[in-house]
Amino acid sequence: MLELLKRIDFVLICAMLGLLIMGLLALYSSSYTGQESTTQTNHFLKQLGWIVIGMNSVIIVYFIPHRWIYSSAYIFYGISLFFLFLIFFIGKVGLGAERWLQMGPFSFQPSELAKVASVLAVARYISNEETDLNNPKYFLIAGSFLVIPFAMIIRQPDLGTSMVFLAMALPMFYWAGLQLSNLLLIIVPFFVMLASFSFSTFLILMILLVGYLIYSRRTKIVFITVFLTNIIMGLLTPVLWNHLKPYQQNRIKIFLNPESDPRGAGYQIIQSKVAIGSGGALGKGFMQGSQTQLRFLPEQHTDFIFAVIAEEFGFLGAVTGLILFLILIIRSIQIASMVRNKFNSIVIVGITTIIFFHVSVNLGMAVGLLPVTGLPLPFISYGGSSLVTNMIMIGILLNFYRNRFEY
Repeated sequence: MLELLKRIDFVLICAMLGLLIMGLLALYSSSYTGQESTTQTNHFLKQLGWIVIGMNSVIIVYFIPHRWIYSSAYIFYGISLFFLFLIFFIGKVGLGAERWLQMGPFSFQPSELAKVASVLAVARYISNEETDLNNPKYFLIAGSFLVIPFAMIIRQPDLGTSMVFLAMALPMFYWAGLQLSNLLLIIVPFFVMLASFSFSTFLILMILLVGYLIYSRRTKIVFITVFLTNIIMGLLTPVLWNHLKPYQQNRIKIFLNPESDPRGAGYQIIQSKVAIGSGGALGKGFMQGSQTQLRFLPEQHTDFIFAVIAEEFGFLGAVTGLILFLILIIRSIQIASMVRNKFNSIVIVGITTIIFFHVSVNLGMAVGLLPVTGLPLPFISYGGSSLVTNMIMIGILLNFYRNRFEY
């Protein structure tokens, strides 16, 4: 019995349970109707049901042989692409986007399934000994595993979720052996896109890039390829901007200046800031938040649920949630460092990146530091697909921890 307990990571389990409880409290409050007969709405009750399903998923995944996860990675990836493909034909429309598949009484987002599947497929490919990510050939093949679902999801359109696939790439590639110097060259085009809105900033960045290429003594082929790629990215940015949906452009504009449309697109960010700021040190109390109970806070059960926590539980509650996420992320990185199987280690890094990206973006948009993208807060926001997927990822982490001494 003692040996069995040693193979369970209680730090991960406790952090997950703490976040789930915090999410349920926030959902109960944000879903309260004020009627005695229906003090709990479907959001709260459905979330309870999804948690039960998620818990069973954690247990099942925990006991699956870890080598089976490796051998099934490509199959799982193919299934996820098939579901993403079905979206274009039988997808359920919501908020102007086709993101759900209806399966009888249930609906789910294939993009959530694709996150886990893509991590597994990429990890299997780059964990092979012959795969050298510093070789452009292998790098492009590995990247294609993420570019395909990225393109299919952004077509729905779902810009926020699609960005997760780009975010998970570099940490996984670096962990698998991509050199830091090459990593920097891959990141540069992103900054070039941002700088291209100002010619002077774009020019300075290109001068710095040329200087770095000369200093690092890159070959002529690499020099020309990198230089032309960044020039093209700079020229294409205005074109890409014009191809964004109007609501996507509006979100970025409002992020830069929420007060420009306080009763329209900027309303969400403004009300979220008001809710967070009014919570004070200890909060207004459970189910006592004015922004929450009077429904001034939009999407308070999903995108802006952190504002509910900050308003009703104050700075203390918000910090408690951040600490739980920090524990979860740090512990995941520790497990990635201790497992002996390369595939398992890379998968853990990918999963950790997904959780970290979701937390960073969701909290960033709640406090007005990032545009509103619609990414849920893991384990806390309402949503069956995202919740069960996140719990499956925890199950994978626990599985790999149990088998940490195996190759």
